Amino acid sequence: MPLIDKPLDELRVYGGINPCPADFDAYWDDSLRELDAVDPQVELRRNETLPLSNSECYDLWFTGVGGARIHAKYVRPRGLTAPAPAVLSFHGYTGNAGDWTDKLAYVSEGFCLAALDCRGQGGPSEDNLQIKGNTHHGHIIRGLDDPNPKNLLFRHIFLDTAQLARIVMNFPEVDADRVGAMGGSQGGALTIACAALEPRVKRAAPIFPFLCDYQRVWEMDLAKDAYQELRTWFRLFDPTHAREQEIFTRLGYIDLQFLVPRIKAETMMAVGLMDTICPPSSQFAAYNKITAPKELVIYPDFGHEGLPGHTDRTFAFMMKLRGC
Repeated sequence: MPLIDKPLDELRVYGGINPCPADFDAYWDDSLRELDAVDPQVELRRNETLPLSNSECYDLWFTGVGGARIHAKYVRPRGLTAPAPAVLSFHGYTGNAGDWTDKLAYVSEGFCLAALDCRGQGGPSEDNLQIKGNTHHGHIIRGLDDPNPKNLLFRHIFLDTAQLARIVMNFPEVDADRVGAMGGSQGGALTIACAALEPRVKRAAPIFPFLCDYQRVWEMDLAKDAYQELRTWFRLFDPTHAREQEIFTRLGYIDLQFLVPRIKAETMMAVGLMDTICPPSSQFAAYNKITAPKELVIYPDFGHEGLPGHTDRTFAFMMKLRGC
């Protein structure tokens, strides 16, 4: 088959090349303690947009780190009499939580479902981060030049995923021991972040995850499309790459390959071997470090696109939460 990356046998043992900050674990342990101190101030507002007879729709608002008000769509079966399983859904880069109706298949099978709107992207969630440095064209570089590495925007978004999981697990209608997470691209990245930062998540289904092994993406000359902002940053702020090692190390704080060892969830990940948006090697760098039970679904001829049959496969994977 054609190759745009390493051969499959090399991908299966690839360990990534982006540098990991020496204080990575302390950084995230401190970040979780910061999240512990946040009062989420949860608010549920009934949404009557659709005349549904078997489901209830809510706009869910909560406070994340830094005081930002974050929105999610929350749907649950009407008339629950016992705690139900739940799924957390995460959207692609620049997108939003999607329509209410695309969540009803899960609700029809007795699941509650919460879909996050990422800060400052296509939904109403607030991005109130005040930083020094460039904010042009992308969230990977937002906070990259700030003196405090905890001002990386994706740190805040990763913590929002854990906050959402905690809130949903605390709802009386949800069984906290039967919660899964899913999403593709950025949504796949946030699925990984959520399962890593909230280890009670039982099942995780990331699809071609974004935000892995930035230096590998750069060296493959794929800092374009979703990763274009890396190229823009270097061209504008470090044209001779004098700070290259420093910058990729800083990005290591939000490189998911270093968070995945925290995952306890059973994980099913999908990758397309012709993916030129999030190259396969960057994804394998993360997958290969997962120590929890895991399965990799490979689509040899597909790139960063719809993967035939995988929506159904993910649905069947999450349905097993009903029997936990």
